[in-house]
Amino acid sequence: MTAAAQPRPLAVVTGGTRGIGAAFSRRLIGLGHRVIALYRGDGKAAGEAEQAGRGDLVALRADLSRPGEVRTAAARILHRYGPPAVLVNNAGINRDGPFLSMSEQDWDEVLATNLSGPFHLTRALAPAMVKARRGTIVNIAATTAIRPRASGANYCAAKAGLLQLTRCLALELAPHVRVNALLPGFTDTREVVERYGLDDPKRLQEVLATIPQGRTGTPEDIADALEYLVSDHSRYVTGQQLVVDGGHFMG
Repeated sequence: MTAAAQPRPLAVVTGGTRGIGAAFSRRLIGLGHRVIALYRGDGKAAGEAEQAGRGDLVALRADLSRPGEVRTAAARILHRYGPPAVLVNNAGINRDGPFLSMSEQDWDEVLATNLSGPFHLTRALAPAMVKARRGTIVNIAATTAIRPRASGANYCAAKAGLLQLTRCLALELAPHVRVNALLPGFTDTREVVERYGLDDPKRLQEVLATIPQGRTGTPEDIADALEYLVSDHSRYVTGQQLVVDGGHFMG
């Protein structure tokens, strides 16, 4: 008589259907996880991600800036799949603009999605992870959490707050749940290219001149770092921030 097959571990990835988040979802599937990819509005990308996942990825709509939607999504996940082994708080938005003319709405929306969203989702899922006595949480920050930039006060503040939230959660959820932060630098995604004008060859060369490795990162570069943080190779690592930026920021 053969032993019953063990269920595949569950991973939840916010913003998991596009850009770096899609690379995270693909990598986690490759590592043997089932993935619940939360998305906010791009139904086409969500459908394409589900199709590419071949049954190992389920796209679930939830606006992270709305605590009620976050709690509903978390309850659905726990009821149907149980506690996740991996939670990746990746989703984020930007509403760039000079501080002196930044609207309250642009400030509030970025903080609500990029900082409060991870707080609400982690608070909803973490008790089950603690009870299961296992789990890894990775918060996706940005190098702008530790290196400010003009016209990004809301984004930089939210990502900096996420770093401190990471440390606090690492203390409170130990010893069975590890919490770390991953900080990508310039990465070749549509969102980054558009935000920084990297489709302009002159601007691209200006940026590359500041990166010792002489190139922007790929989503797979960032997924490599995620793989380390969710694996047993980092079993003694918690409360840390891993910068993956080709040496652009050294501090």
